[in-house]
Amino acid sequence: MEWRDQGILLSTRRHGETSAIIEMFTPDRGRHAGVVRGGTSRKIAPILQPGAQLDVIWRARLEDHIGSFQVEPVRSRAVVAMADRLMLAGLNTVTALLGFCLPEREPHHRLYVQSEHLLDLLEQTDLWPLAYLRWELSLLDELGYGLALDACAVTGQQHDLAYVSPKSGRAVSRDAAGEWADRLLPLPDILRGIGDGDDYEVAVALNTTGYFLGRHLALDRGHKPLPEARARFVEAFNRRLQTP
Repeated sequence: MEWRDQGILLSTRRHGETSAIIEMFTPDRGRHAGVVRGGTSRKIAPILQPGAQLDVIWRARLEDHIGSFQVEPVRSRAVVAMADRLMLAGLNTVTALLGFCLPEREPHHRLYVQSEHLLDLLEQTDLWPLAYLRWELSLLDELGYGLALDACAVTGQQHDLAYVSPKSGRAVSRDAAGEWADRLLPLPDILRGIGDGDDYEVAVALNTTGYFLGRHLALDRGHKPLPEARARFVEAFNRRLQTP
């Protein structure tokens, strides 16, 4: 068995004395693991950084074997991300969430394209938080947890939408919420794709998407907690908001 593709390196872990097991996310093969012989060597180890774009050849005797990767670097993103603490936290969050959420060997072509585009924006520090928020919405949608925010779940009206139901992920208007408003999640316009918003609105929106990632998607993954990388990113983002 053999195939070749290009994709994003999600994670690396040591395997034996000299090898490494890596997880790749590629457009045609989804999340796919394999062994890199000599992956801990001085020549190869610097290439195997999360977020790196790699050209890979996977080989195995049988399709269901873990197989081995031959890797060639296309571009590194870690160097760019290390120039900004928030961007480094963001890169780690994207790779950690993809590794956590995606089923093995199931292609998600649209999500792959969006993920690659997001990681290629790491130098755009002002644009990145909003791009990341939109990516989280796409992640939820791709995996079957998309939010329905076009109309009120109670009245069907499409104006004055202010909340999201934590159970259904549907929008709720201000009038329909009534005394239940304090039990609902905030729905800033930016979550509905209205306007560019500011960082404060992005922060509010991330709390809402984070609820569905943690209370719906993660629970369906065997009650596993979300990767800590996301909480660290949100914390770093909130600290930046508080910096004059």
